[in-house]
Amino acid sequence: MFMRTDIWNVQETDFPATGTPEEKLKFILNYAILAPSSHNTQPWCFKIDSGAIYLLADRTRGLPVADPDGRELIISCGAALFNLRIALHHFGYTGKIKTFPDPTNPDLLACIELGHSSGETTDGKLLFQAIKKRHTNRHDYQDWNVPETLLKTLQKDAISEGANLQIVKGDILRATVTELIAQGDHLQMADPNFRNELATWVRPSTSKSHDGLPIYTHGIDEHFEFATPLFAFVLRTLDMGYSIAERSRKLLECSPAIVILTTESDKPADWLAAGQALERVLLRAQVVKLFASFLNQPVQVPELRSQLSKLLGDKGYPQIMLRLGFGLETKPTPRRTVDEVVSN
Repeated sequence: MFMRTDIWNVQETDFPATGTPEEKLKFILNYAILAPSSHNTQPWCFKIDSGAIYLLADRTRGLPVADPDGRELIISCGAALFNLRIALHHFGYTGKIKTFPDPTNPDLLACIELGHSSGETTDGKLLFQAIKKRHTNRHDYQDWNVPETLLKTLQKDAISEGANLQIVKGDILRATVTELIAQGDHLQMADPNFRNELATWVRPSTSKSHDGLPIYTHGIDEHFEFATPLFAFVLRTLDMGYSIAERSRKLLECSPAIVILTTESDKPADWLAAGQALERVLLRAQVVKLFASFLNQPVQVPELRSQLSKLLGDKGYPQIMLRLGFGLETKPTPRRTVDEVVSN
């Protein structure tokens, strides 16, 4: 049994237009679950009740070492929420959304109802079509500049969702940020707990699991997937900080743009907003076939995050770092089915 990547082929013509609100909402979740997440943990859970979807943080899928506060977990859920919003509009609904509806339950992130009938904008249609095409591209990018006008558009997208997108400009700043990323690699890989956590999410492409990082995301040919247990063992056992840092440096050399998503505050509501901003930026990039991958090492290490914030002139809290560029298409990572993420 191969990893579930067929979930990416959901057909909008299967939308139950004459179905109940619950049936419509459940179908729309097929798009929410295509959002990105750290280590592809997919840390979201949904409940459907009385014509509403409840989005909850699934703490059992958290990363206590890399993400002890659950910051990236909530960002991932925010990305799923944005996909859900775009899909609602595509299928003709305004969407009625309330975030953090229950102060006594911090894991209940949003309540979503269909709302009223509504037409879809041209821009919304473009973003919807990008949902199934957006994949994290961890490979080298081509030596093509990202147009300044496109970067400004991405900044506007982030601002529209309550975040900011700061562009790393100039050779000196790029070099300094690159070194922060390399330092992050060294510090994280020197921690056996971090290595063990990362290795836990490594998967062979023949895995029955519908989550985690398939071996090909680590740059290893699928013909060698039989070596996945060995790779995971080496990852757990050896400090490969030097080689991983060098790989990060090489990736950045061929990355025409580096951007950092920031928020004015650093609370769960900001993280949820950052996730929605992140997905809007990623979908906008996908519309023009601009790829992205994550370089969150300096954001995950507290002392480096502080340094990164100072480099940016203390203009907000860094939440996500991305490299952007044009390149070749890559395979998607697996996803759990809607039935697997909906609880009673």
